[in-house]
Amino acid sequence: MPDGFSAGDTAFVLISAALVMLMTPGLAFFYGGMVRVKSVLNMLAMSFISLAIVSVLWVLYGYSLSFGPDAGAGLIGNLDFLGMQGIGLNDLTGAIPVTAFSAFQLMFAIITPALISGAIADRAKFTAWGLFIALWVTIVYFPVAHWVFFFDGGKGGWLGDRNGVIDFAGGTAVHINAGVAGLALCLVLGKRVGFKKDPMRPHSLPLVMLGSGLLWFGWFGFNAGSALAANGVAAMALVNTQVATAAAMIGWLVYEKLKHGAITTLGAASGAVAGLVAITPACGSVSPLGAVAIGLIAGAACAAAISLKYRFGFDDSLDVVGVHAVGGALGSLLVGLFATGTVGQSVKGLFYGGGFEQLGKQAMGVAVVAVYSFVLSWLLGQAIHRTIGFRVAEDVEVAGIDQAEHAESAYDFSAVGASLGRSAPLPALAAVAAASAAAQPAAPAADKATSTATEKTGVDA
Repeated sequence: MPDGFSAGDTAFVLISAALVMLMTPGLAFFYGGMVRVKSVLNMLAMSFISLAIVSVLWVLYGYSLSFGPDAGAGLIGNLDFLGMQGIGLNDLTGAIPVTAFSAFQLMFAIITPALISGAIADRAKFTAWGLFIALWVTIVYFPVAHWVFFFDGGKGGWLGDRNGVIDFAGGTAVHINAGVAGLALCLVLGKRVGFKKDPMRPHSLPLVMLGSGLLWFGWFGFNAGSALAANGVAAMALVNTQVATAAAMIGWLVYEKLKHGAITTLGAASGAVAGLVAITPACGSVSPLGAVAIGLIAGAACAAAISLKYRFGFDDSLDVVGVHAVGGALGSLLVGLFATGTVGQSVKGLFYGGGFEQLGKQAMGVAVVAVYSFVLSWLLGQAIHRTIGFRVAEDVEVAGIDQAEHAESAYDFSAVGASLGRSAPLPALAAVAAASAAAQPAAPAADKATSTATEKTGVDA
């Protein structure tokens, strides 16, 4: 290997890449447990298909557009690395091979569109979703990743390298990007049948808890790995990730208890994810005390924010907007307050004597990514919806999207039919389950305006 190569740093980044890859199946379980039983396979598949589509596109042109030499004004990379050509085994970025860096960044590109899927759960055609992923990462994610993550001595991406917006691991490029895209798509597809009328409770809270645990575990690779070296910055990012997530869980549960009188497992899982989102842009620039503050603020704020869908009438199925868009924006903005100037970056926030300059830069980054992602995502969603159709038929949605889109069911109900003395086909059982759900008393008014954690408890068909 050439001079400057570090075997330790390379091993650390490769392990971090594997941890980030695990986050996508973790997200699949997290989302899958939150939907009704008739939609769980579709929800799992919407995350898993991102692993397939984005991996191929990354090799073809995604890496080149994201991290190729700048093609002009910090907006997009050039096409020097199409098909990953021109990258040798001994080519380094810092002390690690370019291939290791590329593999690590690929995992970010994979999970970002998967995050969007929660906003349109229960009602999207799977083929349309796959097409959206391919178009969205090409037109939205790859350029934004270049803006935020590509550094070249002041000649790289226009947000991060040229204008000093701090985003250590993806508050803008990943979470705001995905959260705002989720808002655009749920506006394009419209509300689910029964929105604000039916309970729409999660079918498996254990799956939700398992998924959040896998996300928490993988997030250490997401954040600490973004240091791209096994050093003190990586260690601080890991500590900040842990304590911010813990604080956010507490903040969410306190809000939940005061507002709704109950502490739920779904609230704990959702609060943890909110903390992970919020600390992502800040973990390389704040102290552990700052991370605790960010977590507490994000936990309570995101718990409050997810009721906005009832106030404004958009059906964000699994609260992607309230957790990822709001959490990502908060974490990005709070860098401008809590950056110490002594961790990864030398920039100081307002509370450490840095004035309002960095806060202004962070606000610019949040606004630019949010507007770009919303407009392009809405246009892409509309184009797909008006051509091949993005939403399944109403009868398919009511009966269950798993059977219509995948010809499968998550659970074998044949034992139920046998206990009735006959073999009940799945559609008949779905009808029984739907009738049972319809017979339930209407959800209290309080449930309709509460967080995901208090709205979605129990099992629903």
